Amino acid sequence: EKLMPSVVNISTTQTVRTTTNQFPFQFPPGSPFEDMFKEYQQPRERKASSLGSGFIIRKEGIVVTNNHVIANAEDIIVRIGDKEYKAEVLGSDPYADVAVLKIKDSKAVFETVNFGDSDKARVGDWVIAIGNPFGLGGTVTSGIISARNRSIGLSRYEDFIQTDASINSGNSGGPLFNLDGEVVGINSQIYSRSGGYQGLAFAIPINVAVDVADQIISSGEVSRGYLGVRMSEVDSDLADAIGMKKPYGALINDVEEGESADLAGLIPGDVIIEFDDKQIKFSTDLPHVVGQIKPNTEAIAKVIRDGEEISLEFILGELPVNSETFIPAKTQTSSDPIGIKVADLDRDNPSMANMPDGVIVSRVNPNSPGGFARRRSG
Repeated sequence: EKLMPSVVNISTTQTVRTTTNQFPFQFPPGSPFEDMFKEYQQPRERKASSLGSGFIIRKEGIVVTNNHVIANAEDIIVRIGDKEYKAEVLGSDPYADVAVLKIKDSKAVFETVNFGDSDKARVGDWVIAIGNPFGLGGTVTSGIISARNRSIGLSRYEDFIQTDASINSGNSGGPLFNLDGEVVGINSQIYSRSGGYQGLAFAIPINVAVDVADQIISSGEVSRGYLGVRMSEVDSDLADAIGMKKPYGALINDVEEGESADLAGLIPGDVIIEFDDKQIKFSTDLPHVVGQIKPNTEAIAKVIRDGEEISLEFILGELPVNSETFIPAKTQTSSDPIGIKVADLDRDNPSMANMPDGVIVSRVNPNSPGGFARRRSG
């Protein structure tokens, strides 16, 4: 009852342009007949609408929601109870999937949420979601925090809170509350094979979202620390080779010349296990940690090099806004992009002496392109 006035329903409209083929036959892509019958392809426009949720963080009508809720929107309507307001986008950040809106009403004063500390949220804590699933505004669902620090492969800056509170289409952008009525997350994604709720939902930690929102409000953009590296996971073979007791950390595959990592002395083959006093368990942890640090800030990293632990001091650069030549802290699920591990032929081995040139496939990830190729051929 106390929280409902600070939670909003969001509806957006946008123009969708499509091409309708009035010719009775469908030609395959690239067919020479496509150009001959272009006159039969009529462009059409239609209005599409979508629903989402959000919550008010400042009394003058500042609303936080997901970027994907308002992306490409031409008109945004915010509903609070039985009242409707037009809203405009102050700024958005696709990397964090956070957007900030301003309600266009200079006289109204709105109820705001209180923030919790998402870093203190624990697995098993009870949580409550309020949102607008399927247009049913003011819907309340509950559950627990199922896991922390989840990455589901949508962005390089993921650190989701996983919950089993029921989340569906229209809940995106809405708040996830703890039992003290404090926001600990923004409901953002679900994992589903049917399109509906299946017990796996993911929320952006509020500590991350508030930092992004504050930057958008103050400057209209978000700046992130930048290392200038490509990286991948540490597998068990590599861990054994460099004397690690277990595989963890971020394996550096490539370093961009002249950027922060290069100037600090990081080299390919290094494994970062801690950055700015935060443990790096997986390669996906590193971009999240680095991205939360402001550019031109000093940070210390613990690195495994040739089996020894060393410390390197970094002065972070700034993430390029439109970098097409080098993707910072790019993560891969494997150092082998097609999912296979290979080894050189050993010509001294009698069983390989007469084999044709090539490599030996020593391991195949069954859920990789290499694994699918094996199944198709078998």
